[in-house]
Parts: sequence; structure tokens; C-alpha cells
Amino acid sequence: MVREISAGGVVLRMRGEEWWLDAIELPPDDDRGAASSNRRAATVKPVLALPKGLVDPGEKPLETALREVYEETGVLADPVAKLGDSKYVYTRAWGDGKRVFKIVSFYLMRYRSGRINDIAPEMRIEVARARWVRLEEAPKLLAYKGEKQMARRALEYVRAHSESQ
Repeated sequence: MVREISAGGVVLRMRGEEWWLDAIELPPDDDRGAASSNRRAATVKPVLALPKGLVDPGEKPLETALREVYEETGVLADPVAKLGDSKYVYTRAWGDGKRVFKIVSFYLMRYRSGRINDIAPEMRIEVARARWVRLEEAPKLLAYKGEKQMARRALEYVRAHSESQ
């Protein structure tokens, strides 16, 4: 079984009296679209995920997470703490079709600067758009189990550390 190591970020921003989390909408997928080919593309519910990507050779996971957050969302962030690892197995739908054991390390980050969705045109093959979602709603809105868990951990973190915000 092939192994992949990735890293990603859970970037939080306080707006008004609420915490917001940055998320990405994945481009429409041919496999998802095939099941709903009779419906117009506009009716397909967007798949929300956290920004993440493969750790490059010689790169530390935190460096990867910071890079991926910027590339996929357009924002710069400061690391706060490691939230945890999400581990799962998937089968590649492209190329060799091999089964892959994947570990994604997620880091809690705080927004520093930048405009959400201000990303390079070549990133649009990976990201349809980036947007802020309410942290309270993120566990329901994110598509993947491990990422829902990371959003819940981020929410627990800000609740436990609210006096220092």
C-alpha cells in the first residue's frame, strides 16, 4: 500500500463577535457529476474542505500547511497549535488506481493578512473558490469526517482559550 503524508491548516479569524474558518470549495468532480447528470451543475452541492496538500521533500509539515493555506485560499496565517492527524485509506481514482494510506497533520492558525479567494489562476483546478464559514457551522458544512473533527477541535480550542483572544 502506498503512503502519503500531507498537512493542512484550520485558519481562524474573528469577525464581529464570531470566529470564522477558511474553507475551500472543490471543483465539480466528474464522478459526483455522473450520478446527477440530469440536474444542472448549479444544483450540485459544493464540497467544502480544509486547505491541505502533500509534504514536499525536505519540507516540514507545518511549512507545508502554511504554504497550502496561502496557495489554496490567498491568506497568510500564523501557527497556533497542532490540532491532530487525520488517517484514512482511499483508492486513487486516477492513474494507477492503487490503495493509499494517508496521514494529514492539521494545524490551528490565526489569520494574519490577505484576501480570501485571491489565488493564482492555476490553482482553480484544485480550488473552485475559498471562503470564510462560521466556525460554529464548520463541522456540519465540511465534507470529510477527519476535517469535521479538526473543526470541532478548533472550536473546543477557542472556547477553552477565550480569555486570551
